Amino acid sequence: MPVGTSFRCQDLFDNRSPNYAGDVGIGINPKLAERVKEADVLLVIGARLGEMTTSAYSLVEAPLPRQTLVHVHGGAEELGRVYRPALAINSGMAQFVHAIEKLSFSKPEWKADTEALRKSYLEWTEPRPMPGKLQYGEVIRWLSDNLPEDTIVAGGAGNFAGWLHRHFRYKGFRTQLGSTNGSMGYGYPAAVAAKLAEPKRTVLGLCGDGDFLMTGQEIATAAQYGANFVALVVNNGIYGTIRMHQEREYPGRVFGTDLKNPDFAAYARAFGGHGETVERTEDFAPAFERASRSGKPALIELKIDPDAITPATTLSAIREKALKSKQ
Repeated sequence: MPVGTSFRCQDLFDNRSPNYAGDVGIGINPKLAERVKEADVLLVIGARLGEMTTSAYSLVEAPLPRQTLVHVHGGAEELGRVYRPALAINSGMAQFVHAIEKLSFSKPEWKADTEALRKSYLEWTEPRPMPGKLQYGEVIRWLSDNLPEDTIVAGGAGNFAGWLHRHFRYKGFRTQLGSTNGSMGYGYPAAVAAKLAEPKRTVLGLCGDGDFLMTGQEIATAAQYGANFVALVVNNGIYGTIRMHQEREYPGRVFGTDLKNPDFAAYARAFGGHGETVERTEDFAPAFERASRSGKPALIELKIDPDAITPATTLSAIREKALKSKQ
């Protein structure tokens, strides 16, 4: 059967598996979203089915889903709270999976469906060209292809994270750290904690510019305690998510979303760390290798075009569409 993972839980299932169909979260593959809506049965193991995973409750109707819902959750209070499942099972994920491992069931048509969704996932996760000299999607794909399989990836919140969700393939259990409630400022301190807890593993921090400015002073903690990992700060000079919503709802009438950013690479060096700035795709891999070998908390500032607002569209396209709709 095809398997999807809930928002920022992509590491719970090997993304290389032929059964993996993608993540059911923000920026979901439209074909996967449609498949969830049209499914006869949804077996949901461990997810709360909150706003992020259900695309604001549009994939699964509340309180009575059109699909036959089998909901497995460790907290009895979550079962039936928003959705009325056909079958509610109060169980931890590990215990439930251990129980169903003993079962055997399959249908030929399931295989074809799984293969089609897998093909769609592979197509969806190919990086698309974006404005500017630095192709951020290509950077994420390079990291996915070159980092060790047990690398811990700690990501913050904001539109910049969309490229991580779409183009990075998680290969090991518990290799993803991310705030499922979408709170900004999570990525860098989470990466510090991960490196201190697992000093022998590679750790990658991924932050937006506004995201990093909320908690980036934790580089002092990394320097003090020797948490030597590489963090990327994606600098587009704006609060991207908020700007996107402003342009969608009030095109051309933006307010309070421009950022006056520091030199992030110099900021890292001021704490005794390693800092570099990358403005072209071809310069990223050498910069990352230098940062990895520095033996210091390292930060690479990625300067991307602010028009590249999501992996799928541009800010100017959103503005133009919104202006036409309001005429």
